[in-house]
Amino acid sequence: MLELHRRYGSAVRIAPNEISFSSAQSWKDIYGTRQGHEPFVKGHFYSGGSFAGIGTTSIISERRPEVHRQMRNYLAGAFSDRSILEQEGIVAASVDAFIHLVGVRGSRKEGFDVSKTLQSLAFDITGDLSFGEPFGALESEKSHPWISVSLNAMTQGEIVDVLNRFPILQKAILIIMNRKLKELTQDTKKNEELSLKAVESRVNRKTERKDFLTRILEDRDPNVVSDQQIAAHASDFVIAGSDTTSTTLASLIFYLLKNPSVMTRLVDEIRSTFQRYEEITYNSTASLQYLRAALLEAMRIYPPVPIGLPRVVPEDGDTVDGVSLPGGVTVSTNPLAACLSQDNFQDPWSFKPERWIGQNEHDDLDCSQPFSLGTRACMGRNLAWLSLRTIAVKLLWVYDLELVNTTMDWHRESQMHTLWRKPDLFVRARNRGADVPC
Repeated sequence: MLELHRRYGSAVRIAPNEISFSSAQSWKDIYGTRQGHEPFVKGHFYSGGSFAGIGTTSIISERRPEVHRQMRNYLAGAFSDRSILEQEGIVAASVDAFIHLVGVRGSRKEGFDVSKTLQSLAFDITGDLSFGEPFGALESEKSHPWISVSLNAMTQGEIVDVLNRFPILQKAILIIMNRKLKELTQDTKKNEELSLKAVESRVNRKTERKDFLTRILEDRDPNVVSDQQIAAHASDFVIAGSDTTSTTLASLIFYLLKNPSVMTRLVDEIRSTFQRYEEITYNSTASLQYLRAALLEAMRIYPPVPIGLPRVVPEDGDTVDGVSLPGGVTVSTNPLAACLSQDNFQDPWSFKPERWIGQNEHDDLDCSQPFSLGTRACMGRNLAWLSLRTIAVKLLWVYDLELVNTTMDWHRESQMHTLWRKPDLFVRARNRGADVPC
């Protein structure tokens, strides 16, 4: 996609009825709200995932704007600033467990896979907030079974999307991939069953803890919002929230370790700001300017969601970045093409947090939109920043990190699906003498 945009420009026809864009204006036109314009609804791609196949849509898969608006209204309380502060203790418990594990596993000569461990951490955090208890993923160095199940459930959606693009070949492909598709269908069903069972357990459990479901259960009408629909939402929270957070942090760590001067500046900012581990919180990390810049740069150079999110041009047609389009055309802004284009960023493959500080006349920063835009933008943005800031700061406040495989190439060794399939990222960790509460 990057090469296609480099060759043909910021608007590229990539299928008979589909156009990909790579400009900042296309983000605004496709995903934002424009006065006097009909919204661009989500494409059919969203109909292939968990729960959607059994007739239950979620905050991510629902395509009808009016229904999505209702969902967003009753889910909003779970993601408000007040709720995030109430949930901080739950997040901190998992983060602190992770920090202790880094000291144990990172002291080994071979190091440990920080990418996989971050995925387990984010999975535990979102599971705890979504279902009322952590999955226990951090307890093992192997991937938690539910992580594999949920990712395979997403793979089913990918394959459905591909088959829809090649209708003549569909029958042949369905025969050739029959066994694989059955496995993926089983994983999708298992993900639905696990999610529903966990939600029902949380609904029936009396608790004073403040998690996602606290607000959702308070605000919903049970006759309108079923446990199954809440399970669909919770499944989305776990899959989308955990993978994107862990991806950003893994990318950050890799690029910090490949750029010692950047690492030194960030570590100096963190360690000069905090004298004690307990001081590190959501609010206290908000003022760290270079940290914010480094995280934004990690999300630019390695967008957490790498695919273009498809939308459909309204029936009467519209324009995107000055291009007139008939109704029914599928459009999207490709994050990778937008973020790594030389037309949008100077030296785009270089990790430069300074892009995000002060005046910048060389880069079009609006081309990077990791949380998307408009009414379909990420609801979990505040939670993401809570996790990103506190995990990164606690990790770098306590440990000096070392990359085990210094010749690895993060982008080259990654695989792009709906979300990234990331390479192993082995690091060693040495406590610099910091006191960490038990």
